[in-house]
Amino acid sequence: MNRFFGHLSTITRHKIKVTLLCFRCGLYAQGIKHDLSKYSFVEFWAGVRYYQGNRSPIDREKEVKGYSMGWLHHKGRNKHHWEYWLDNSKNGIQPLEMPVHYVVEMFCDRVAASQIYMKDRYDDCSALNYYRNGRDHVLIHPNTDQLILHLLTYLSEHGLDAAIAHIRKDILKNR
Repeated sequence: MNRFFGHLSTITRHKIKVTLLCFRCGLYAQGIKHDLSKYSFVEFWAGVRYYQGNRSPIDREKEVKGYSMGWLHHKGRNKHHWEYWLDNSKNGIQPLEMPVHYVVEMFCDRVAASQIYMKDRYDDCSALNYYRNGRDHVLIHPNTDQLILHLLTYLSEHGLDAAIAHIRKDILKNR
C-alpha cells in the first residue's frame, strides 16, 4: 500500500510541477495533458510495482526485466520525449526534429523530475547535468539536442525565472 500511495503521490506532484511550468511558458493545453498516460493501467501498475521513491520506477523495471512495458507505453503517447520522434526508414532508425513547443515541454519535464527526485539537492544545474550524463546514449535529432541543451544551459546560468522569460520571449515568440 505504501508503494501505491508513494507512486501516486510522486507522479501527481510531478504532473502538477510540469503543468505549472508549462503554464508559465504559455503552453496551457500541453500542461493540462502532460503525462496523463501515467495514470493508465499499464504505466501506473508498473510504477507501483517498481516504486522506490528516489528515482523513476522505469529504471528499476529495466534492471529487473531488461525492458519496461510502462516506458514503452509512455514514450509512444507523449510527444515531449525524444524517443517518440524516432522513425524506422530504409536507412534504419532516424531521429526526427521535435517541434519547439514539445522541446519546451521536455525542458519543463526534466526540471520537474529533477526537483521531485533530487528534493533538497536540486539546483539549477541538476537537469543539465542529468541530460549531459545520458547524452551519449540518445538518438536525438541534432537540432532538438541543440535546443534542449541550450535551454538547460540557460537555466543553469541564469535561473528558472530567466529561463522561462527567455522561452516566452525568444523561443516561443511566434506561437
